[in-house]
Amino acid sequence: MNKIKIVTVQNKVFEDKYETIERLAELIGDGAVSGADIMVLPEMWNCPYKTRLFPEYAEPETGDSWLVMSTLARKNKIYVVGGSIPEVDDEGRVYNTCYVFDRNGEQIGKHRKVHLFDVNFGEKPFHESDTLTAGDGFRTFETEWGKMGVNICFDVRFPESMRLLALDGAKMVFLPAAFLMNTGEAHWDMNIRMRAVENQIFVAAVAPMRDSGTGYKVWAHSMISDPWGNVLVDMGTEEGYTITEIDLDEIDRIRSELPLMCARREDIYKLETE
Repeated sequence: MNKIKIVTVQNKVFEDKYETIERLAELIGDGAVSGADIMVLPEMWNCPYKTRLFPEYAEPETGDSWLVMSTLARKNKIYVVGGSIPEVDDEGRVYNTCYVFDRNGEQIGKHRKVHLFDVNFGEKPFHESDTLTAGDGFRTFETEWGKMGVNICFDVRFPESMRLLALDGAKMVFLPAAFLMNTGEAHWDMNIRMRAVENQIFVAAVAPMRDSGTGYKVWAHSMISDPWGNVLVDMGTEEGYTITEIDLDEIDRIRSELPLMCARREDIYKLETE
């Protein structure tokens, strides 16, 4: 059996970055995740979800939050999919970035959110592009179980984002996300399960806890879907973490019974014009 234990962390985000870091350490300290294989953090786990704050909280690669994630991986001997944090590059551009670390705390992957969340709900438009720069692509990373990948939040609404990773061999895609209340209630479960079903992979979607005292109120409900669309865990809205065991052999079993991926017709996937 090809089983992996996945830790999904739904943490509280404070205005003070270092208070958030301390709370995270308390939440998963004292050997709480001992024996698990991969820990996944939420989108913007160290920063309140406000566009004006992203540049203020942004850190270069190997900054304090990067070091926290690397240390968590090394000390717990666990892979860490680092949700996302604001990253600033040498040119001063700010990205919504996920770093991935192996059991030794070495960085083995990096994804910058490609599709920025620019929406116009109600009287208060929310435009990530006001302060963020979009990433430029999708890449898998290697683990001891094979390839895996990352989407960040709004990426999941664009089917190509996850399909490209699946076609490159990703068996699981991690989705750090912070859906709003209205979009979460309408589309969270639907998007995650559909991406898992159409690509016949596992999808682990991880959000911050719901905090009614913030301006950006998230849906939360961190969850994992298997390749058949079964919800293996739903964390609700409160702070905490769960450990869920998945069996990657389910991918081959389901693909052999329902051979979607090998039945694709790339030779005719184009519009014909008269």
